[in-house]
Amino acid sequence: MIKELHEKLLAGKITSEKLTQNYFSKIKKKDEKISAFLTLTEDLAMAQAKKTDEKIKKGEEIGILEGIPGAVKDIICMKGVRTTAASKILDNYIAPYDATVIQKLKASGAVFLGKTNCDEFAMGSSTEKSAYAITKNPADLQRVPGGSSGGSAAAVAGDEAVWALGSDTGGSIRQPDSFCGVVGLKPNYGRVSHYGLLSISSSFDQIGPIAKNIEDAAIILSEIAGQDKRDATSARSAGKRYEKYLEGSIQGLKIGFIKEHFENLNKKVKNSMENVLKKYARLGAEIKEINLPHIRYSLPVYYIVMPCEVSSNLARFDGMKYGMRIFDQQDSDLEKINPEERKLREIYLDSRRYGLGEEVKKRIMLGTYALSSGYYEAYYLRAQKVRELIKRDFEKIFASSQKGVDLILAPTTPTPAFKIGEKNANPIEMYLEDIFTVTANVIGIPAISLPADPVDWEGKKLPVGFQLMGKWFNEEGILRAAYAYEKSS
Repeated sequence: MIKELHEKLLAGKITSEKLTQNYFSKIKKKDEKISAFLTLTEDLAMAQAKKTDEKIKKGEEIGILEGIPGAVKDIICMKGVRTTAASKILDNYIAPYDATVIQKLKASGAVFLGKTNCDEFAMGSSTEKSAYAITKNPADLQRVPGGSSGGSAAAVAGDEAVWALGSDTGGSIRQPDSFCGVVGLKPNYGRVSHYGLLSISSSFDQIGPIAKNIEDAAIILSEIAGQDKRDATSARSAGKRYEKYLEGSIQGLKIGFIKEHFENLNKKVKNSMENVLKKYARLGAEIKEINLPHIRYSLPVYYIVMPCEVSSNLARFDGMKYGMRIFDQQDSDLEKINPEERKLREIYLDSRRYGLGEEVKKRIMLGTYALSSGYYEAYYLRAQKVRELIKRDFEKIFASSQKGVDLILAPTTPTPAFKIGEKNANPIEMYLEDIFTVTANVIGIPAISLPADPVDWEGKKLPVGFQLMGKWFNEEGILRAAYAYEKSS
């Protein structure tokens, strides 16, 4: 889609201004029902679009993403634009700087339509935990779009944006893309700079693209990838254009699957996943059953280490330097402390009490407990050791020439999108939505989700996705295999 729009811009068949206006018209018509956006940046977008059109009129060269409208998850800083992370504690926060990905996209000439809704501080699997709105799934407005990047996925699926950025901590790009029937890529950890992301879990978080097809995802990755001196975890990419790696045969490609992933699936989803394997076999790939002994510990490892990092990262949201500040003199259990210290403590406690949502508080408390004296070794340290065991399993399966594989295929989610409110009473059920996606974050490998055959579910035809996981820093490998599947569909 991006390439087609680019060619139309160059041929004069469309202008970026009209294209951008068209998307704002769609947003104003559709978003009252979908609630994908929290903030629209209409003036900025029209100025960016006008600049592209002026360059084309002058005969100047434009980049492939130049003049193409997209959206940004509201957990990524954009200078001069309200950035809330869907939390009341940042309700009045105007970002004073651009995230590195925003700087890169501005330099590429991309057009920003606005900031999209998400679960508060990206903690959730349904976009029901936002402090502002519940985003609906365009495939069925009674169902969730997934989370935490549900607003970005819904904007692309609902044709309110050509592309979008999300962030993926345990599946927060891939899971909503599966639910909404679009493509989502979690790049390798460090492939894309974290600078300007309101990070919740620094060793898991990764910014990535959401798009309608594989080529678009590859184009966006090409624009945002690269080393950043402000992020010590970022890796060199040497200006690689990932869209140039899509073509090519996958004959002889070894794709592994884990039997246990398929055995416990709902029959309809299982059939859809088996059809994916059959299609890859017809394309010439070698399908192999593999065993990863420690992969079953990925979810418990994630839900120990991630809250610990949340507890640390969110300590800065205390009502002092930025964001909401509340001082409630009528509600205090600190009467015996001297007045000045009591006032400071009350600001800390009350700002977090009223500014943070239930899910965020829950994870902060879990993390604080796991890091506390006497429990650190039993929980956090042990989880990090098991994390290393999971990584070693993958290293062996990717390195072995005989028993190993090139890629691993798995379902993205256990089921299609569930109904709004369906899983709120049971947090364990909600956390289990991440069961197939967290592993890629735990060990830092790249993973992509793309649509499989839709399934008949409760009287509706609903999207369901599968994911491909690749070797470290092998985004081009998973993109090529995903593109081959997409072309054959």
